[in-house]
Amino acid sequence: MSNSTSFPVALCAGGCAGTSVDVVLFPIDTIKTRCQAAEGFFKAGGFSGIYRGLGAAALGSAPGAALFFSTYETVKPIARSTLGDRPVAVQGFAASCGEIAACLVRVPTEVVKQNMQAGKYNSLKEAASDISARHGIGGFYRGYFTTVGREIPFALIQFPLWERMKKEIGRMQGRETSPWQGACCGSVAGAFSAAVTTPLDVAKTRQMLGQSSGGMVTTLSEVYAKGGVSECFVGVAPRTFWIGLGGFVFFGAYEKSVSLMKTLV
Repeated sequence: MSNSTSFPVALCAGGCAGTSVDVVLFPIDTIKTRCQAAEGFFKAGGFSGIYRGLGAAALGSAPGAALFFSTYETVKPIARSTLGDRPVAVQGFAASCGEIAACLVRVPTEVVKQNMQAGKYNSLKEAASDISARHGIGGFYRGYFTTVGREIPFALIQFPLWERMKKEIGRMQGRETSPWQGACCGSVAGAFSAAVTTPLDVAKTRQMLGQSSGGMVTTLSEVYAKGGVSECFVGVAPRTFWIGLGGFVFFGAYEKSVSLMKTLV
């Protein structure tokens, strides 16, 4: 991906990429959420109603991903002018800013979606109305700081790794990577980042389901006390598979959208 990707191109391409992943791979996300619920996979719904919450995911996926990539591409040149020729620092900082911005949209969507996935609500309207009535606007941002605390380490690993892999492949073949090569790099980078940050994802899920009222450290302590290290990594397999496969779709859709839009602009 070129460093000159413009704001509107990044905005549209990011929206296309986010929607593609969330809709296509939604059942795997549901399985992951139910694995991480405190009551366990089968009590949280098992394999029934596997698409419950899809409407909430679809509603927030495009604006969340669009906000992330537009922020990422906007901040990158600013960070480069400040930090100099330090690609990992520049990409990591830009990705972190992108995640903070995207979470403003992503967290309310996740709260509604995960509560529906865990079987607490049967419709988007029911979920939104009940959360609003019981907790107000703040209820939709339950777990915001834990989500940001998960996304920043994830982004600090994923995006520099993705960009570096593309750079090395491009250097070896003497030309820029193609969209499918970028998608493969995104898959590897996403899978590795997902596995490493699973404990943070478990804490975020427990908070969004209302199964912990403490902060990230307190929630992780509760999870560890319940089942040790294995409990902290519950759901690691579907999460790694989902984000690894999702990384292929996400980055492939993003780079293909960028290349197509650049020919039209």
